[in-house]
Amino acid sequence: MKKVILLSSLLMGAVLYPSFSQTATVSVTPPTRKIEVAGFAELEVIPDEIYFSISLREYFNDEKNQKDKVIITTLEKQLIKAVADAGLPKEALSISGLGGYQNYTDKKKKPATFLESKQYELKVDRADKLDGILSKVESRGVQYANVARVDHSKKEEYKKQVKINALKAAKEKATYLLEAVDQKLGPVLEIREVEDNVNYPQPMYAKAAMRVMGAMESADMVQDSDVQYQKIKLSYRMQAAFEIK
Repeated sequence: MKKVILLSSLLMGAVLYPSFSQTATVSVTPPTRKIEVAGFAELEVIPDEIYFSISLREYFNDEKNQKDKVIITTLEKQLIKAVADAGLPKEALSISGLGGYQNYTDKKKKPATFLESKQYELKVDRADKLDGILSKVESRGVQYANVARVDHSKKEEYKKQVKINALKAAKEKATYLLEAVDQKLGPVLEIREVEDNVNYPQPMYAKAAMRVMGAMESADMVQDSDVQYQKIKLSYRMQAAFEIK
């Protein structure tokens, strides 16, 4: 009886062992042949949103005797009317700050007088509009006017297009590189954005600054600016990996 049991066990082991060996076999998949390239694209656009920082300051028509003061309310009304006359919406002008300073003429004879100042942000679509607006405000009441920032109303649309162009450039590069070695481009495996670069150069302007500095005393002398604003540059680099057929 013991011999029969021992023989049965040996036979079962002989059957199971080959089966176990087959399930433990691991198949090795060959690595995917691929090509990785970078595509670059850029676009320059003229800004259509220009934000100017303007400061108005009270002053005396008779500075020596500190008489006949032009108050900030008068200057502000002139600025608001000039913005409206230029066809700009009311929201184009906003207050960005308040301040003032003590005006001393003769410390022994006259006390110091406080002169108020007020800062504004003005949004225009063209730089030459600023000259026309400031020409309707008393020049002595304009402390300064300069560019705070620039932008474009369709910037997001342009960014998308530049990225698409950069990706197309990557595909084109991969295609001609593979053709050079008699290979064909397969489906895309990976896309990665490498650079996000938007360059906002400080725009150049001349006529407005000249007028504020006192070079133009009469509104009739103010002319449209002939200095072209520098462009906003959008540039992107896209990394892409493609399968080689």
